[in-house]
Amino acid sequence: MAEGTIKHYQARAERQLDARLPAADLHPVKLHHAMRYAVLGGGKRVRPVLVYAAGTAAGAALEALDGPACAVEFIHAYSLIHDDLPAMDNDDLRHGRPTCHKAFGEALAILAGDALQALAFQVLCQDGGMIHDPAVRLRMQGLLAQAAGSRGMAGGQAIDLAATGQTLTLAELENMHIHKTGALIRASVLLGALSGPKLAPALLDGLDHYAKCIGLAFQIRDDILDVIGDTATLGKSAGADRALDKPTYPALLGLDGAREHARALHQDALSSLEPFGEGADTLRWLAHYIVERPY
Repeated sequence: MAEGTIKHYQARAERQLDARLPAADLHPVKLHHAMRYAVLGGGKRVRPVLVYAAGTAAGAALEALDGPACAVEFIHAYSLIHDDLPAMDNDDLRHGRPTCHKAFGEALAILAGDALQALAFQVLCQDGGMIHDPAVRLRMQGLLAQAAGSRGMAGGQAIDLAATGQTLTLAELENMHIHKTGALIRASVLLGALSGPKLAPALLDGLDHYAKCIGLAFQIRDDILDVIGDTATLGKSAGADRALDKPTYPALLGLDGAREHARALHQDALSSLEPFGEGADTLRWLAHYIVERPY
């Protein structure tokens, strides 16, 4: 049941993303082509699915969740474009295809990322299907801005760059990934939760804790797959973290220790969902998928 719901959310996200992106034949054509290439070129749509799953658990209508789901995915796509650049991770493959800068050149890739970031906030400001309460919409814009900025994803990437070649403690590693990976996952869950009837603060805190746990578990699984996966399966360069001498969970804890840490986070995430009953079953399935996903 939950897996079928996930596939439904993924398909819905694809349609909504396509509808909100500039048309490929709209001037400037090459920039819009690059934006569509980066967003519609594959991916598991974990963040939009989290928006839909959390929002549904909180009683939101799917139509109210389409805008936030697209906004977080536009931010995610922009971050991948910039992360892949030679000045960052210098990756050639993303989702089994040439990265945006390989396909369109570095200058246009940077512009495509910039434009997607701007489009995310345009959607949150203008989407007609979203919750109409202006105070809630302003809160959602602030949440996404913080998740994308120096206190979130961009700050985590800066910490990551500075940590190359360093040995971090577990607390330092988790702090980096709470920002780099976890911030946008937490924003996805909270944007969904805020799209429905007002939740009690304790319930909203529970969803936020769930998101914090699965955000870290997601990164641990990424680190594990970088060690045990292959390029063809992953759709990106395997072993990239080792090649760049980045601090990772397997390097710090060993593969078995990293797996055990991810499982502990998984259990902590599930505990946070208890007040939601069966309404959070899709979120439970997602937590399991994140810890065990094969690519």
